Amino acid sequence: MSFQEEENKIRWKMHFTSSPEKVYEALTTDSGRAGYWAEHAPENNGEITFHFLSYEPYTGKILKKEPPVLFSLEYFGTITEFRLESDTKGGTDLILEASRVGESYRMEMAAGWVSVLMAMKAWVDHSVDLRNHDSNRTWTRGYADN
Repeated sequence: MSFQEEENKIRWKMHFTSSPEKVYEALTTDSGRAGYWAEHAPENNGEITFHFLSYEPYTGKILKKEPPVLFSLEYFGTITEFRLESDTKGGTDLILEASRVGESYRMEMAAGWVSVLMAMKAWVDHSVDLRNHDSNRTWTRGYADN
């Protein structure tokens, strides 16, 4: 199997030692997303507005919320789904699938999701924020940062 071989899709898995409920909360609450994903990302009327350093705010529509197992949203033109499964030991396996991913930006988005998922794991499992919070050290300037 080669790296991200399916056209127009990105798939990643991440294991958390935290419960599905805690992982779900990190995805679906304003304070959860602010801990690892965006500087702030408030939800209002079924939409989330993501505020990143060096980017204009982006608003995506929430498509599905099924606590604590499924969260889906429209994100930068893709349909992104997070499925959460208990590992039966108190932890969670997260499966991310982004579809409708354009070929021109698929590799950047695949790398971006790794950055988000690693930052999410650090935040959810260890309460550590890995981001720079520095507008001179952002993804658009070549830094591995959300």
